[in-house]
Amino acid sequence: MLYVFKLLLLLINIDQETVLNLFGLEDPNLGDFSQLNELNYGTDTSVIEVSPALSLETLRLIIQGLWEKIQDGLSLADIENLIFFIAFLRFTILAIRYNIKTSFYITCIGLVASYLWYRHFIDLLFLYQNALLRIPITHKLGIDAIEIKSMYAGMRSKADYNLRASNPIGILFHAIGKGGFEDGYYIDPISMLFASFPEKLRSITDPIYYLFYRKIIPTVIRVAGQFYREFGMVAAYTLMTRMGKKYCPYLVRWHWTFLLMMTFIEQFYSYFVFRVNYYVSAVLVPQIEKYPFLQKNALAAEIESLKLLVVALVLYHMSFVLFGLFHALCGQYFYIPLLTENTELHIGPRSKDSIYSGGYTAWQDADEKSKYRIFPKLWYGWFGRGTQNDWKIITRIQKFIKKLLKKFIKQFRR
Repeated sequence: MLYVFKLLLLLINIDQETVLNLFGLEDPNLGDFSQLNELNYGTDTSVIEVSPALSLETLRLIIQGLWEKIQDGLSLADIENLIFFIAFLRFTILAIRYNIKTSFYITCIGLVASYLWYRHFIDLLFLYQNALLRIPITHKLGIDAIEIKSMYAGMRSKADYNLRASNPIGILFHAIGKGGFEDGYYIDPISMLFASFPEKLRSITDPIYYLFYRKIIPTVIRVAGQFYREFGMVAAYTLMTRMGKKYCPYLVRWHWTFLLMMTFIEQFYSYFVFRVNYYVSAVLVPQIEKYPFLQKNALAAEIESLKLLVVALVLYHMSFVLFGLFHALCGQYFYIPLLTENTELHIGPRSKDSIYSGGYTAWQDADEKSKYRIFPKLWYGWFGRGTQNDWKIITRIQKFIKKLLKKFIKQFRR
């Protein structure tokens, strides 16, 4: 984090070693300084290799280093490093194309949109924690989920956990509780009212008082807290994307709405995964010892196939969320039948006049016939660019191949 502030303030020399350190990588071109004394170089600095400037070799080393890191499994830190690398590269390209201020705004919009997917990705880590631990490539992600859960549990155990800016309801309840209690007595208006009743009525008023403070008020607080936890995200979405539409960029509104739409569908997907996993562990595995040899082999094959199905479903779900995350980070959109259409019914089409609205939405530019076709179009190219003559190089290659085929056919016609 310190490197980021130094980078923004231009207080460090931006060379290959600095950029590699940002990603936690070592420069293979630099030697180990601990060997200088063994070689008896003393204080002679002429033997120390100077880190080269930024070049294509730096990009190659970054990609090679990140690839070597994920060979033994993907971790949350690797994903964060990749997010930072893409954001840094995009910021540099946009700064050259526009200016630093515009590049900073566009990059920040992409980071905010990708953060929504990143938070959902962490929720999936908690959801599929046990399954991730059994998959070699995601074993580290399962360990990260356990560590994050332990960290949250430690934070919740602190007395001042509710006193934070992200929990205004907790701050309000804490203020009311502390303000209405002093020296072991409640001094809130309701307690003071019941305390003012004469002794003759205490046998009637005290049960009513304790009914409020032991039953009604705790139940109301518990229900209000549950409601806040369940609908807090929806309330924040309404404030930001509906009421604050003027101040919320289209890219953030699109990805937030798409993610909210997706959560209504993916709960059935997750329940299906859990039911398959439960069927394997609670039904098939206990029965494997009760059958003869031939049936036991068939049952074992069924168990292995269902386990592979669970692994495939979990990896697909996690990969799709990463797919949306990197699209948001790059300021792009993607087309999924039904979900994309419902998303744009809520927020409208993309404004093509603003450079802050993101990349391509080829499905919005399609003609009426393609919009109302029986079977929806499933592919609109990479990052929503479209598939019809968007890549001139590919079009030229296609024309060149067609000419070769025509010449080849003419040879046989002679």
